[in-house]
Amino acid sequence: MDIRAVPEGCTERPPSTIPCLGCGFHAGCRHPRSLSVQMRVRLVTELSDCPDTMEQHGKQSGPAARLDAILRHLSPRLGATPAPTSVPTSAQASAVPQPGNFCYTLDNDTLTTEQRQFYEDNGYLLIKKLVSDEDIERFRKEFIRICKKEVNVPGAMIMKDESLRYQYGQSEKVVNKVQDFQEDEELFRYCTLPEVLKYVECFTGPNIMAMHTMLINKLPDSDKQTFLHPMHQDLHYFPFRPAARIVCAWTAMERADRDNGCLVVQPGTHKEPLKPHGYPKWEGKANKLFHGLLDEDEKSPRVHLVMEKGDTVFFHPLLIHGSGINKTSGFRKSISCHFASSECYYIDVKNTTQEHLEKEVVEIVHKKYNTTSVELRDVWKFRARLVQGERINL
Repeated sequence: MDIRAVPEGCTERPPSTIPCLGCGFHAGCRHPRSLSVQMRVRLVTELSDCPDTMEQHGKQSGPAARLDAILRHLSPRLGATPAPTSVPTSAQASAVPQPGNFCYTLDNDTLTTEQRQFYEDNGYLLIKKLVSDEDIERFRKEFIRICKKEVNVPGAMIMKDESLRYQYGQSEKVVNKVQDFQEDEELFRYCTLPEVLKYVECFTGPNIMAMHTMLINKLPDSDKQTFLHPMHQDLHYFPFRPAARIVCAWTAMERADRDNGCLVVQPGTHKEPLKPHGYPKWEGKANKLFHGLLDEDEKSPRVHLVMEKGDTVFFHPLLIHGSGINKTSGFRKSISCHFASSECYYIDVKNTTQEHLEKEVVEIVHKKYNTTSVELRDVWKFRARLVQGERINL
């Protein structure tokens, strides 16, 4: 066997070289399950010129790091063994693509070449009128029932502007977000819509987990409270990798524009590493866990995503994005889910830029459920639900 040959099932690879198998960014990767450890060791010797796609704070280097990368990439596909426990613990994920390849999308018949290239270049893709008015109306009605406490959603976090509760009582005028609605079967239907999963599979592959769910009801901004979400990268919240096999689907439940606080993205920033996050230093109250970039590039080009009801944007977890303030007297609703390939693996965020986030989340969980010895990954295991295919790691 010529170990410089393209491994079976891989696509768009130059025939003369073996690219890095640890990066997770190559399209359609389906390595043979019978690949032996000996063959993987032989492959290591062929990777001396491979671009460094190990996470930036990894302690290993040289052949040991390359072997670890290969084992980490292939072991989920061997069927019997879970991802190695010695996976690098860095929260910094390199997102540098291989020239000439589709690195962030997978081969299928859903996306056109132009759509794939747009996502590769920009880190997001907007699909017009993807979700029906009927489904959106059902989601809206369920949200109203939750606001009125007619429905109790186990495990959900209901975020409110408490300063408005005495004025409006239990209503949509108070609740600005329902997070983790995976136990509400009506809202969770969003995560199982065939028209949504059809596109999700282009980024995650066929084994799909719903990891994080939100219905956002952006309230009008006031003097005491701002619902502006600072520019951030969603990967900051996630203790699982690789980033290229994670995607967010975000659907507008009504028109979203600059007046009511539409999404704002910085195209191409999905190719950058994970950056340090924290609470913004601005006047007014910051919402719990609304972290933002600590060192934001104000000169980086921004695009305001004006969307109509039913429009859906899919974006990469390293794409820098946020949303503006709601300057209207109405609301701006959206429903979203972060999906990931079930072949992704959990990492340990200790001693990384995500460590302070873990402490904050664990503290919230402890107060709410009186639990002890909880790690960030445990919270995500509780949230995660399989929506298509086979559950492998997550």
